[in-house]
Amino acid sequence: MNLGRPLAPLQLDGEQRQQLEALASSRSLPHGLVTRVRIILLSADGLSNKDIAARLQLNKMTVSLWRRRFLKQGLTGLHEELRPGRPRSIPDEKVATLIRRTLRTKPKDSTHWSCRSLAAETRLSKSTIHRIWRAFGLQPHRARHFQLSNDPFFVEKVRDIVGLYLHPPDKALVLCVDEKSQIQALERSQPMLPLGLGYVEGITHNYVRHGTTTLFAALDPITGTVLSQCKRRHRHQEFLDFLRHVDASVPKA
Repeated sequence: MNLGRPLAPLQLDGEQRQQLEALASSRSLPHGLVTRVRIILLSADGLSNKDIAARLQLNKMTVSLWRRRFLKQGLTGLHEELRPGRPRSIPDEKVATLIRRTLRTKPKDSTHWSCRSLAAETRLSKSTIHRIWRAFGLQPHRARHFQLSNDPFFVEKVRDIVGLYLHPPDKALVLCVDEKSQIQALERSQPMLPLGLGYVEGITHNYVRHGTTTLFAALDPITGTVLSQCKRRHRHQEFLDFLRHVDASVPKA
């Protein structure tokens, strides 16, 4: 078998490069997989097998092997082949379909798939979905944001609020009231990074606002009742008007 430099050029489109770069920077994936991803990225940059092997301290035949695997199978080819043992009950085509469905589609009543919802759609077990997601580094339930509160009393405020939820005073009504003026068309400073193999969905914290409407909402944590109103303006007058609406809507003891 000839393991020399592949004849077909190794070219990456924008989406492939984005996924590979995210995998290469991952701290949670196996070292072997990260190394294979780096081989492909360096190959796409035009380096020869000899140069890649020297840079990554690998054998030239190893570099050529994974380049050929990627050219033939894509990203799936960079994962380890199965060891001898009991045959798998789920074929590769079904695994690939499951991964594409996780990355490219959404359930009707939610923003991301869960193990339960995807199991119900595909008729696979929840544990099977979980194993496949874990093997490919998929985490649809997670989203990474770029900024934390800089309030010096943030911890104290969290304790006070959580304490009301866990141990509300006797004969008292606890309401969580909030206002959100970002109901609008947002122009993020960078495009959203979609969910992919080995990394979670990423959304920039910074954005430009293009017109707003203000949402006022109140939650009764005991009954789970939500009261809400949308206002065209964001002033203390609208907030006080909403508080009067809450007072009129809550049953009196």
